[in-house]
Amino acid sequence: MSFAKKEYEFLKEIGIGPKNLGCYVNGTWKASGSVISTVNPANNQTIAEVVEASAQDYEEGMQACSEAAKIWVQVPAPKRGEIVRQIGDALRANLQEFGRLVSLEMGKILPEGIGEVQEVIDMCDFAVGLSRQLNGSIIPSERPNHMMLEMWNPLGIVGVITAFNFPCAVLGWNACIALVCGNCVVWKGAPTTPLVTIAMTKIVASVLEKNNLPGSIFTAFCGGAEIGEAIAKDTRIPLVSFTGSSKVGLAVQQTVNQRFGKCLLELSGNNAIIVMDDADIELAVRSVLFAAVGTAGQRCTTCRRLLVHETVYEKVLEPLVDVYKQVKIGDPLEKGILLGPLHTRTSRENFQKGIQIIKSQGGKILTGGSVIESEGNFVHPTIVEISSKAEVVKEELFAPVLYVMKFKTFEEAVEINNSVPQGLSSSIFTRNPQVMFKWIGAQGSDCGIVNVNIPTNGAEIGGAFGGEKGTGGGREAGSDSWKQYMRRSTCTINYGNELPLAQGINFG
Repeated sequence: MSFAKKEYEFLKEIGIGPKNLGCYVNGTWKASGSVISTVNPANNQTIAEVVEASAQDYEEGMQACSEAAKIWVQVPAPKRGEIVRQIGDALRANLQEFGRLVSLEMGKILPEGIGEVQEVIDMCDFAVGLSRQLNGSIIPSERPNHMMLEMWNPLGIVGVITAFNFPCAVLGWNACIALVCGNCVVWKGAPTTPLVTIAMTKIVASVLEKNNLPGSIFTAFCGGAEIGEAIAKDTRIPLVSFTGSSKVGLAVQQTVNQRFGKCLLELSGNNAIIVMDDADIELAVRSVLFAAVGTAGQRCTTCRRLLVHETVYEKVLEPLVDVYKQVKIGDPLEKGILLGPLHTRTSRENFQKGIQIIKSQGGKILTGGSVIESEGNFVHPTIVEISSKAEVVKEELFAPVLYVMKFKTFEEAVEINNSVPQGLSSSIFTRNPQVMFKWIGAQGSDCGIVNVNIPTNGAEIGGAFGGEKGTGGGREAGSDSWKQYMRRSTCTINYGNELPLAQGINFG
């Protein structure tokens, strides 16, 4: 069977057909749920069909995964790292095709699609090194002939629920680390990017099969909220990583907490760039363009608020509005395009509703502010002049809409930056070392990502990724994020013949 469009034929190279089974359970592809069509957001036409998971598929997959966990935990960590290395190599061999699929199904431009797959490859490389460094501590004991130490052991199974905007990168942040830490992974991809979920799982499955390991070490489901709810409620899953809105994330957290499970949340962002009076204006404008327009404003780290010192306000705004008007909009697979479509028709409608609310709260449209009449979900990148106190500024409109506002002092800029419920990413442009170090310190940004002279988005994998407040408090990817995927045991060993008690207690 052939695809409806000839340009989709490349999908066969990465295991995708016109009709696809959307569950990888117990080492086999199957599905008995509803049939959905996944569409190209550039024209809203069907790419392929996918059969989603049913409750029966989920339970079968979880039973097999629980058994596989008993095997995977016994594999030495460096050997687990070798499996992840092979996953990375398999992705390298298919980088262009995978990147093209991400762009086709999600809607981000091709360089960003390829970059997202590269991010998973980078995570594989990071995790390989980490597999030999899951170190504990030796702690001095106050008791003679005693040793105290920390042991890090796998949790068992990690549930990963990812969003449409980064349909494979967020899996990489979680799964690469979870696997080398000795956990099996249960993945529910976004319901609107099932082909990415299937193609990525086929890569992982092929590596497991080649190494004679149970396929159920990695279990994947295409499906909607009912599969996500099942993961959140499942006591067999000690840790659930969820990426999505703050509203849904809070519900997931409450469900997982009720069973005393652990949550790792990556939720909404409302990120600000501050331009001080001594900033490199050209550098700031280039950074704002990428931060606010990249991925059509659908990154959690997208710059949504631009705070400009009153003395350089016009110097920043004039060239920024000018470059916005020059942004090339169109099919994300075409060369030279900077702005692809929003992901769904609903996203396009939300953009229109958001613009109406912005105007009703005193917002002045400086450029953009309208949809582009076409088959796709295209909108004009938008700059809005508005008060920092407007209620709409405190919300995340997942679209290329940038709010601009003036400030007088560094302290006022920090106050505005910190005034929203979210706390993911932030950046300041300045040449002043005193301002830089205040900004990254206790008197500065309250976000999890605090940058200087770079955009709010485009984080490297070596650092811990995540935010505070309504962003959820989770940390994924690099640094010591791996500790969340393991359980820590404090162990005391008595290698003597006496029984001295801590704190000098004499008991009988």
